[in-house]
Amino acid sequence: MKEQLIEWLEISGHWAFIISLAANTLISLLAFVPSVFVTAANLSFFGFAEGLLLSFSGEMIGVMVSFYVYRKGFSFLKKKKVPKNTMLQNLSKTTGRDAFMLILALRIFPFAPSGAVTLAAAYSNVSTGIFFSASLIGKIPAILIEGFAVHQVLKADWHIQLIMGIGSILILVIFWMHKRRKNKKLQE
Repeated sequence: MKEQLIEWLEISGHWAFIISLAANTLISLLAFVPSVFVTAANLSFFGFAEGLLLSFSGEMIGVMVSFYVYRKGFSFLKKKKVPKNTMLQNLSKTTGRDAFMLILALRIFPFAPSGAVTLAAAYSNVSTGIFFSASLIGKIPAILIEGFAVHQVLKADWHIQLIMGIGSILILVIFWMHKRRKNKKLQE
C-alpha cells in the first residue's frame, strides 16, 4: 500500500505538492483530525527536510484558512446570545500578549489538537496578526518534533509499524466509544 502511494505520488509530480497542501488544509478545517499521516506521506515521498518544509507550509496554510472560515462562522454565532460564564465567553475576552502566549504554548506542543487551538482563537477577539505570528513560531518546534517522531516510525521494522498502527486505531476507537457514552449520558 505504501509503495503504491509513493508510486502514485511520483507519477503525480508537482501535483503531489498541491495534494499535500490541500490535504493539510482539509485536515485543519476538520479540526480534530491529526495531520501526522500527511507528515508521514510527505517525509516518505519528499525526504526529511523537504517533507518537513512542505508539512510546515501546509499546516500554516491550513491554520490560516481554517481560522478565517471558523471566524466567519463564529461571527454568525456571536450575533446570537451566548450564555454567560461559558468557556466560549472567557475565550472571547482573550487578546494581546495573553492570547499570543496561550496560542504559542498550545502550538509548541505537537500533539495538542491544532484544530481546537484554531477554533478557540477564532472565537476569541485575538487579532489575525497575533494568531498568525504565535502559530508560526509555535508550529516550528511542533513540526520538528512530529517530523522526528514520524521519521523514527517510518524507519522502524514493519512489525513495529503494524503494532503502532493497530494501537493508534484502538486509541481512536476507545476515544470514540468514550465520547459516545458521554453524549448518551448527557441526553438522558
